[in-house]
Amino acid sequence: MAFSCLEDPTLERHFKGHRDAVTSVDFSLNKKQLVSGSMDSCLMIWSMKPQTRAYRFVGHKDAVMSVHFSPSGHLIASGSRDKTVRLWVPSVKGESTAFKAHTGTVRSVHFSNDGQSLVTASDDKTVKVWSVHRQKFLFSLSQHINWVRCAKFSPDGRLIVSSSDDKTVKLWDKASRECVHSFCEHGGFVPHVDFHPSGTCIAAAGTDNTVKVWDVRMNRLLQHYQEHSASVNCLSFHSSGNYLITASNDSTLKILDLLEGRLLYTLHSHQGPATCVSFSRTGDLFASGGFDEQVMVWKTNFDAADYSDVLKTRRPVMNVNGAECGDPLRTRKPSMNMNGVFNGMKAIDTGSSELQQAGPYKQEKQSEMDFGEVPDRQRIQETTESARKQHEQMDETSLASTLQHIVGQLDVLTQTVSILEQRLTLTEDKLKECLENQQKIAQSKSS
Repeated sequence: MAFSCLEDPTLERHFKGHRDAVTSVDFSLNKKQLVSGSMDSCLMIWSMKPQTRAYRFVGHKDAVMSVHFSPSGHLIASGSRDKTVRLWVPSVKGESTAFKAHTGTVRSVHFSNDGQSLVTASDDKTVKVWSVHRQKFLFSLSQHINWVRCAKFSPDGRLIVSSSDDKTVKLWDKASRECVHSFCEHGGFVPHVDFHPSGTCIAAAGTDNTVKVWDVRMNRLLQHYQEHSASVNCLSFHSSGNYLITASNDSTLKILDLLEGRLLYTLHSHQGPATCVSFSRTGDLFASGGFDEQVMVWKTNFDAADYSDVLKTRRPVMNVNGAECGDPLRTRKPSMNMNGVFNGMKAIDTGSSELQQAGPYKQEKQSEMDFGEVPDRQRIQETTESARKQHEQMDETSLASTLQHIVGQLDVLTQTVSILEQRLTLTEDKLKECLENQQKIAQSKSS
């Protein structure tokens, strides 16, 4: 195991309240709330504070397929089988506004990192991009030939990735609205796809039981995992970019170490298929949902690990191809050493009995509304405007962290150059040795 001194993941919360399979989970920015969507047509807002009631949001007329918190945490988007998208204010009242987004089931909703745009994916074979603040349709992406299961913005908002039942993953340029590449290596449908936090890679989950990681700059396959025994439904990158968690129909969650290219943990938690999983934005928690109608919240053991820390504590190791083992996404076949099998059901927090029963629920029946109806539209605009101002205030502090990240990446490049120089020196030595041997052979023949 890569970090043997760290403890195993532990199950912190165990929420019950949905009346059908859980389809999607997502944390708010401050981790105070967790939202889940379900086939029971409802959203549930769970509080991370002990002994705090949960809230049921009613409004969709059919199954909720996807939920996502805006980066500020002031809005939640939900997509449904009723072909609509709803924008919710995650307060006690549960106010929302709805608009018909597609002519088929809305499978996926995802905010851009600046909170200004929303991308949706649907059974109508299209991906659509919407303005959140102005509340209007912007454009559509239409090259898939089957249901589109998932669509996500890249961290910088310049790219969109989508996955489909046509067995492809497509990469789109948001500015030109062109498909810049199609990845066609999956042997089955592709239910879920996500960007690596660096924006340089994507990971895709397949019904062929595989998880594949691609470099979107070189358009090449980096890693291929075959750890699950059934369809992989969902995946999520840790904020450090070093780990990937997956949920599968084989009832397990698996945590993959991208640095080592191998399986770290297998979590046996849900009774029946595990349908969804998501890391918190800080990476110290992750949540999962399943056919068993349960939502589980786990504490990770690697919340403080980021790549710069890993570089300081691990000496670079060279494999036979000269690739540095510290490269978080190097091309390598994952090790088949299945360490860290963990039965998560033993870790249930018995001190949260009220939360396990989910307590009484606040039910707010929402009538169907036009997208542009004044009261809700004004409320959403005020909320998004507040989020925009907050985002601008955060720019200065994020600049410092961005510069720190750049310095860390420069350190990585410096080490990479050093390794390349070592390889070049070895090659020159080998070449010199070969020339000397040839000269000796030629001299021996002439004598």
